[in-house]
Amino acid sequence: MNELIDKIQALVLPLISDTDMFITNIRIKPVNNIKLFLESDSGFSIEKSILVNKKLYPVLESSGLFPGGDFSLEVSSPGVDEPLVLVRQYIKNTGRKLCVTLADGTEKTGLLKVVSDDQITLEVKLPKQKEPVTMEIPFTNIKQSIVQIIF
Repeated sequence: MNELIDKIQALVLPLISDTDMFITNIRIKPVNNIKLFLESDSGFSIEKSILVNKKLYPVLESSGLFPGGDFSLEVSSPGVDEPLVLVRQYIKNTGRKLCVTLADGTEKTGLLKVVSDDQITLEVKLPKQKEPVTMEIPFTNIKQSIVQIIF
């Protein structure tokens, strides 16, 4: 399955190379339902989703990866409950509240302040402290991070 995902990724990349869009995930269900998750530095709109779908569908049809055109294609942004997977996503979400699950299973929730190639800086309010504490968390110590929606 990973080989098929790699081939699909190779077909998608030229279609989005001159844009600010990037792939966050590709999933394929056993019934050849391809789910392509994209993000964009400027926001991922329905129009962008439709544009990529219209460009990618004929490329997939002619690729021979799915004989007889036996596939379906969905292009969307990852849902709000999807973990961040790329440094680029962290950068895009700087200034937002994150819930970070560390490798040891503990969670830290705070404001994402800084992102570098190898770590994030999170501003966390600890119980019994007036001022927030700044925590530097290496990506190697992050199990997952999910943006928290504030209402």
